[in-house]
Amino acid sequence: MSCGDPHEMECSEILEHLYEFLDREMPDSDCTKFETHFEECSFCLEKYGVEQAMKKLVKRCCGHDDVPTDLRAKVMGRIELMRSGQTLPGKDLPLASQE
Repeated sequence: MSCGDPHEMECSEILEHLYEFLDREMPDSDCTKFETHFEECSFCLEKYGVEQAMKKLVKRCCGHDDVPTDLRAKVMGRIELMRSGQTLPGKDLPLASQE
């Protein structure tokens, strides 16, 4: 995905490492590059806002319980499938339209 405008960092790279940025799991110099990109790119800024809101919601609703490692891996796998527009194995409908 990309907004189509030229940037120092490609939108696809920003989105690929968005959770590392949100979790502050990258060097400050990289965080600065992300912040600069968000100032220039409303497309990525919107994606950042959605993911930040999702992270806050999950923390508020589930932040008090320890999550089993296998459950976390399954949830993260499904989130990645949703982001890429793929369907669940054995399902014909895209994830976004399932309840």
